[in-house]
Amino acid sequence: MDEAQRTGDEPNRTVTTGAADRFWHLRAWAGINASGWFRVLVRNRCAVSPSRIPMAMILSGLGPFNSAMSLVQQAVYGRRIARTELVDDPLFVLGHWRSGTTLLHELLVHDPQHTCPNTYCCFGPNHFLLTEAVMKRLLTFLLPRQRPMDNMAVGWDLPQEDEWALCNMGVPSPYLTIMFPNRPAQDPEYLDLRDLTPAQRQHWQRCLTWFLKSLTVRHPQRIVLKNPLHTFRVRALLEAFPQARFVHIARNPFDIFPSTVHTWQKMYRYHGVQVPRFEGLEQYVLDTFCHMYRVFEEDVSLIPPGRFCEIRYEDLVLDPVRQMQRVYEQLNLGGIEAARPGWEAYAARTAGYQRNRYVLPEAQRAQIAARWSGYLEKYRYNTDGT
Repeated sequence: MDEAQRTGDEPNRTVTTGAADRFWHLRAWAGINASGWFRVLVRNRCAVSPSRIPMAMILSGLGPFNSAMSLVQQAVYGRRIARTELVDDPLFVLGHWRSGTTLLHELLVHDPQHTCPNTYCCFGPNHFLLTEAVMKRLLTFLLPRQRPMDNMAVGWDLPQEDEWALCNMGVPSPYLTIMFPNRPAQDPEYLDLRDLTPAQRQHWQRCLTWFLKSLTVRHPQRIVLKNPLHTFRVRALLEAFPQARFVHIARNPFDIFPSTVHTWQKMYRYHGVQVPRFEGLEQYVLDTFCHMYRVFEEDVSLIPPGRFCEIRYEDLVLDPVRQMQRVYEQLNLGGIEAARPGWEAYAARTAGYQRNRYVLPEAQRAQIAARWSGYLEKYRYNTDGT
């Protein structure tokens, strides 16, 4: 995949490329607890690339620190977290990677009735109630200037995926493949959670609920979560949160595929403790997409009426305000007038933005059209990319 042919999928907060990444820059795993870090390290036979040993040594030191801070937070906030009730079951943003989930998430959290996990909460889930105010000021200089897969800015207070929080809490996750990209895929059973034992499934649900209760202690509002892996997990999410709402965003598959390949390449390079070889990456993207939408189509009918809606990325970019109003009406979220100024400000800020286009080889385009044909048909995309 030619990395020069990449898209500016979600245009807000675009910045220019900064200096080269340093081994001491904070990675997604900086908040991982000791048990989570050493378990994944041992499971992968400590197969750290020589050039990534300094990064691994930093993580080995941070793990015990995070575990110690977790114990302190539990002593200070544990009872309060345990008795906290969620204001409402969460609102989940579903969709494949690079389908516009970040854009939709940000529009939703412009609403003053909503909150979400920010970058610090996800990278320090074990102790953010205790340390956020101080550590954000102390560690800002260690953040990279932009996300590794695009030019979107990085900041402690920006919305973030809750899967990173689960990883850093020591919960098994397919995202751990990013850490060891040359080893077999990590925790594939945690994609759709269907093959977990009852105990494993309950543990996963308890950990997610504990994190959401901690967020509610911080800001008692409806929580909006964006995590592409949750597109696999509708059944498990409904078990934990029966009144949850879901909004799914679709995008042209001929944009999704190359952008996702590019994203994993960048993530492996930046967050991995191995120098990645990218073996089988394109096939992995094709297979994972098929798996995602097979289980999604099986489970989406379980969502009660009035708690699910779908939009397309292209429509959202064309008219954000109108599409967001439609989402609110279909999900009966209320507060449209309070949220509208944020949507309008976003639309004005991004007006005229031109997205990059990919040029795919015909053989690759034909493979996508054949393997993802059901998605193309359902969401009305043509095989010529329109």
